Amino acid sequence: MMTGFDYVIVGGGSAGCVLAARLSRNPAVRVCLIEAGKRDTNPLIHMPVGFAKMTTGPLTWGLVTTPQKHANNRQIPYVQARVLGGGSSINAEVFTRGHPSDFDRWEQEGADGWGFKNIQKYFIRSEGNSILAGSWHGTDGPLGVSNLDCPNPVSRAFVQSCQEIGIPYNPDFNGPVQQGAGIYQLTVRNNRRCSTAVGYLRPALKRKNLTVITGAMVLKVVFEGKRAVGVQYIADKQMHTARAEQEVLVTSGAIGTPKLMMLSGVGPAAHLKEHGIPVVHDLPGVGQNLQDHFGVDIVAELKGHDSFDKYNQYKWMMWAGLQYSLFRSGPVASNVVEGGAFWYGDPAASCPDLQFHFLAGAGAEAGVASVPKGTSGITLNSYTLRPKARGSVTLRSSDPREAPIVDPNFLGHPDDLRTTAEGVRLSYEMFGSHSLQKYISKVCLPEGGGRTLKAYEDYARQQGRTSYHPTCTCKMGRDEMAVVDPRLHVHGLEGIRICDSSVMPSLLGSNTNAATVMIGERAADFILGNA
Repeated sequence: MMTGFDYVIVGGGSAGCVLAARLSRNPAVRVCLIEAGKRDTNPLIHMPVGFAKMTTGPLTWGLVTTPQKHANNRQIPYVQARVLGGGSSINAEVFTRGHPSDFDRWEQEGADGWGFKNIQKYFIRSEGNSILAGSWHGTDGPLGVSNLDCPNPVSRAFVQSCQEIGIPYNPDFNGPVQQGAGIYQLTVRNNRRCSTAVGYLRPALKRKNLTVITGAMVLKVVFEGKRAVGVQYIADKQMHTARAEQEVLVTSGAIGTPKLMMLSGVGPAAHLKEHGIPVVHDLPGVGQNLQDHFGVDIVAELKGHDSFDKYNQYKWMMWAGLQYSLFRSGPVASNVVEGGAFWYGDPAASCPDLQFHFLAGAGAEAGVASVPKGTSGITLNSYTLRPKARGSVTLRSSDPREAPIVDPNFLGHPDDLRTTAEGVRLSYEMFGSHSLQKYISKVCLPEGGGRTLKAYEDYARQQGRTSYHPTCTCKMGRDEMAVVDPRLHVHGLEGIRICDSSVMPSLLGSNTNAATVMIGERAADFILGNA
């Protein structure tokens, strides 16, 4: 079956929902959005606390990395969303945008016109902040952003502990100064998650010129010569083709996008031939340059039940559910990852090179250690903001049903290991400060090994994991490994752009969802001729 549209968007994640909403505002433009996952009907998606229940399971792809040779050859679960809204539907809702110098670096790396002065307006356009305003914040955008109504006492103690070791309080990580410690702002509106599926797509669903297809496995982009003309996919056990009269827009994320491009014959020619895929265009950078934050958690057991862990008990769980259903408040309105900090592993760095996430609970995320049953705990995660290691995404076979081979190459550069170890040391120092010590009974992880650089490095190799920020696998630029140009056209092809986190030239020094939304906003302006 063949259906015609002006634009076909492949991937209904953070960027795809932005594009579908922005492009379909013109009633004369026919837009089709195709998503592999289901609609965002799971109630956990819309409760801020639901993040802790969605780092594994049916709303993810179930990916696992290759054995990480610099991390004790461990195969690490690699969470990627499989649901409308993508990562914005299952992430921890932390709203940070990156340091201005990150975008100026992009420009130096070949992304002409992507310096901070050029892209700041897209951040502001997207943001609907309920508290902050002024030249650094938007108040009318579709992406709801707000403060926690009532941070957990241990989250407040974390912020005070940071101040006790010399890290200043910062009420706004997205303002003129990034460094400091504070309570994160969240992509939450009225105490409900505001994914791009909610903030952008839902108001657009009533438009007759917008078609949204879920539960569809995209097989390939269809090319006529060097021009993309549509997308072939399977839905309801039938083969379909969605023809794109104007452009195919790929927004399948830093793992899904290079996989689709290679299955479609666009990528390193030798690799495609190895899997019997006819080469449409030899583009060696597709799937290369993978970058991600390697997070390391330390866990402490508390003297009492001051964290959210007490709500694992049935009676408290029922109480929290009742409070949220009646008043939309209480523990369910928290994302658990309440506190955070940006600070320096290298004192000579020009901007923070470490980020911390404080969780008012233990074992909240899949693969992270908990505390003994009947007790309560807290978790502190840290990671190197701009790792120097580079990984890859390659095909396992020519079968679209098979997961790609994902190798982030965590800790593959000695500088990454050094900065990561310093993050672990600082985490210990934060846990040892007066305000948190009032609550902590003992630090559970790491156990033994001493407080030496070698011990911290060994611990990082054994306990580190993805922080859910894969990027850069179809990078923007003009060098031989670049995949798209600064207007997001795929080099050497026509009728196709890539418009998601895979086009970042290098990893941001923050969480990546807000910047992915920004990319979707700017891509829409490029496509509509407004930029």
